[in-house]
Amino acid sequence: MIDLRFHKTKLETGFAAAAFGAAAIVEAIASRGHANIVVATGASQFEMLAALVGHNEIDWSRVTGFHLDEYINMPATHPASFRRYLAEHFTGKLPTLGAFHFVEGDAPDLAAELARLGALLDRHPIDVMFAGIGENGHLAFNDPPADFETTDAYRVVELEDRCRRQQFGEGWFPSLEAVPHRAISMTVRRIMSSRVVVLTVPDQRKADAVRGVVEGPITNLCPASILQRHAACRMFLDPLAASRLSSKPHAAAL
Repeated sequence: MIDLRFHKTKLETGFAAAAFGAAAIVEAIASRGHANIVVATGASQFEMLAALVGHNEIDWSRVTGFHLDEYINMPATHPASFRRYLAEHFTGKLPTLGAFHFVEGDAPDLAAELARLGALLDRHPIDVMFAGIGENGHLAFNDPPADFETTDAYRVVELEDRCRRQQFGEGWFPSLEAVPHRAISMTVRRIMSSRVVVLTVPDQRKADAVRGVVEGPITNLCPASILQRHAACRMFLDPLAASRLSSKPHAAAL
């Protein structure tokens, strides 16, 4: 079951998601002496990440971070690179961060890169997963029909047309043709292994996906619907993202 939380604005949604995630990080450090987290990228995560890096109650030196995905053959200097995004909005603002393991989408040997990332994740079970969902219901870059069965930590995936159109529509690329067709993505099963999942999902353009994820059947045609089976998944929505749910929330935070 996905635990829903509704907030009046996109800004409040991001702040609330960050506060909940920060508390989960602090709890992991208190319990195990260290916390392993995954952070997402994209337009939906700006407010959440800006708030998260300001949570000074977190001992960031005890945190190891990963991210969900990266385009293949894209240098970290490209404006759409997720490594660049995270350097600007997360790692660059946390000088005491214990470690952060980037997905090297432009690695010369992709098989070796997948093996490297898999070995790292095997040694760092995920405590807190910060994520969003795509307009097509994707989770990371696991587009429909997503692979729910692979036990690999990361894999090379093909990006479907709706996903590529979303990346263009958000302004990351000058044209649809410039959007890559392939990426490295964390897999669905590895995302599901996280102890806590924090979903930040604002904006009207995500409303249909939210309805499918929350109220639809669990299906790889709406990949994030698998989170209905997660034991500790909380989704933070603004009124626009929640507008297609059959049970309309009040505007005030719950």
